[in-house]
Amino acid sequence: MKKRLRRLLSWPYRTLRATVLLAVVWLGFLRSRRQITFSWPTPATALGPKLVLFMHFDRHGRVREALFDYMRDLAGTGRDIVFVTNSGKLAPEALERLREICAVVLVRKNIGYDFGAWRDALEALDLPRADTREIILANDSVFGPIKPLVGILERFDYEQADVWGLTDSWQSLYHLQSFFLAFGPRALGSRAWRKFWDGVRPVPLKAYIVREYEVGITQAMLKGGLRCAALWPYHRLLEMITPDELQTLAAAEDTDLGRVDPTHVTRKIHMLRIRDGLAQRVPMNPTAELWRQLLLTGFPFLKRELLRDNPTRVEDLYEWQEVVRGVGGDPAPILRDLQLMMKDATP
Repeated sequence: MKKRLRRLLSWPYRTLRATVLLAVVWLGFLRSRRQITFSWPTPATALGPKLVLFMHFDRHGRVREALFDYMRDLAGTGRDIVFVTNSGKLAPEALERLREICAVVLVRKNIGYDFGAWRDALEALDLPRADTREIILANDSVFGPIKPLVGILERFDYEQADVWGLTDSWQSLYHLQSFFLAFGPRALGSRAWRKFWDGVRPVPLKAYIVREYEVGITQAMLKGGLRCAALWPYHRLLEMITPDELQTLAAAEDTDLGRVDPTHVTRKIHMLRIRDGLAQRVPMNPTAELWRQLLLTGFPFLKRELLRDNPTRVEDLYEWQEVVRGVGGDPAPILRDLQLMMKDATP
C-alpha cells in the first residue's frame, strides 16, 4: 500500500520533470546553431590539410597560460589551429597572443557546449574541404601536455582506424572520450560524419549533450561502418592492475609504517576499487580511476575536473605530482592553474 502511495505521489513530479526536459530539448532545436559573433582573419585564411578545432571557455574571456603552450605544441606537429571560444568575448591581450599561434580565431556565444562550437566552426569554415585530410577536435578540459605531442600524434594510423581517440570508455555505451578526437580521410568523407553534424543542435542540457553527442559521435561512426580506436585502450590499462601489485602492498602492511600510514591505506583501497570494478565488470572512467596507469604509459594529460573536483573520489590522487615528476613532467604549470581554481581543498 505504501509503495503504491509513493508511486502515485511521485507521478506529478515525474510528469513535470519529463515536460521540462522535453521543453529544454525543443529549445535547442528552435535556437539558431550559428552563434559566431567575431572571426579573425577576415576574409578567412587558407587552411592546410590537417586541422585542430580547439574549443575554449572562460567566462572572463581569458586564456590560461598553459593553453598557449598546448596550442603551440599542436601547431608544432604541422597542424593549423582553429581556436573557437564559447566565452562570448576575448581579452585583448589573449586575442593578440592567439593570432601568433592560430590560423583562425572564432568567438561565439556560450550556446551548445563543445559540440555546438565545433559544429558552428565546421560550418563557418566550410569544413572539411576537398584537401582536408584530418580534423582533430580538442578542448581545454585537460592539464598538459606534460610531454611533447608530436610522437603521440604520429601514432594515428588511418590505415588501421578511421577515427582515433586518446582514451576510450565503456560507460553508458562504448565511446572514444571527446576531449581529443581525430578523424581521418575516410571518416571526413563519410555519410556518417555529415549526418551526425547535421543533427547537432544547441540543446542547453549537459546530460543530453553527453548522451547524444559525446557518446553519440563514436556510436554514429561505428554504425556508419567506420573503425574507431584509442591509443590508450581501456582494457590495456586494466591489465596493469595485477595481483602482484596487491601482493606488494599487502607485504608492506607487515611493517609498522605500512600498518599506520594513511597514504599506504588509500593506495591499497584504490587498487582494490579498480580490481572490484574489473571483477564486477563495472566500467570506470579511465581518465579518473586509471589516471596513474595512463601517466605511466606516456599519456600526456590530467583531466582538470579530476584534480579540481575529484568527483568520483579517487583515493590515491594525492600522489599526482610525484607521478608527473616520475615520468619527466613538471607539475608547476598545473599547480599555478589550480591556485586559481580550487576552493577549500589542496592539490
